[in-house]
Amino acid sequence: MATQETSSTTAQNFLRQFRDKKTRKFREISASSFMDVWNHYDSDGNGYIEGSELDQFLYELVTSVNTQDVGPEVVSQAALKEAKQSILSAFDENKDGKIDIAELAQLLPMEENFLLLFRREHPLESSVEFMKTWRRYDEDHSGYIEADELKHFLKDLLKSFEKTVTEEQLITYADTMLQLFDRNKDGKLQLSEMAKLLPVKENFLLRPIFKQAPGAKQLTAEDIGRVFNLYDRDGNKSIEDEELHGFLKDLMELVQEDYDADDIEEFKDILLRECDINHDGRIDKDELSMVLVSFARASVGPEGDKAEGGEGQAGAGETD
Repeated sequence: MATQETSSTTAQNFLRQFRDKKTRKFREISASSFMDVWNHYDSDGNGYIEGSELDQFLYELVTSVNTQDVGPEVVSQAALKEAKQSILSAFDENKDGKIDIAELAQLLPMEENFLLLFRREHPLESSVEFMKTWRRYDEDHSGYIEADELKHFLKDLLKSFEKTVTEEQLITYADTMLQLFDRNKDGKLQLSEMAKLLPVKENFLLRPIFKQAPGAKQLTAEDIGRVFNLYDRDGNKSIEDEELHGFLKDLMELVQEDYDADDIEEFKDILLRECDINHDGRIDKDELSMVLVSFARASVGPEGDKAEGGEGQAGAGETD
């Protein structure tokens, strides 16, 4: 646990304890101290520092450089506002007006090896690669990444960066990551929790073509083919296994924030029952067309149906 200074001024500003008394610069923050900071400011435990939590965090981040909260050192409101805007502009990567765990790790001077665990500079290419990684480390096929499995994952991750850590450090990292990302506090990581720890470059289904306004052009055969190739990583003309699970993960993230392996399997059963026309347990390009056109229509709503039938619209049987 972080050791707080006993002065009343430090108690008023949680971050002040992490600054060097002479230079007023932040000292390197350990994994356990980072968890203390996160838990202090994410007071409602929803996985974000936002609203009044964010205001308090940014205020204390800016003013912690001062040795006290009163007197000539106090930062003016104008300077404080400017500093808040600069901090959010630099570190709120997805521009949602709140700070998540990985963004906080970039903002504070973290222990180098611990910071590498967030992979912000080295995201996975896609959810297909994510599912391959998930399958590799879910060693007992329980549908969860448990403590020992997480430790193996973190060890291999650090090794890929040519970093070595002691067993004690590894246990600390795994325990900290569990406490940070295990939102339902069951002592293991479900799919959506692991997805926060192991980000991908993009969810292909968030591309603008799937966010059509009523009256916009329909999905074309070219659009469908492009998406198909993104998921058909081995080029065998079908989306299957981890490719299919990666596609389902991307779809799932559009409709709910928390999901586990059982949710993906249930979603898979529904998708194959409705769209796997030849019942081979895989999705080919025509079948994907059915899924994507239905999804695009649903994202527009009833008003978008009147645009149906226009030239260039992709439908089953038109994508070869």
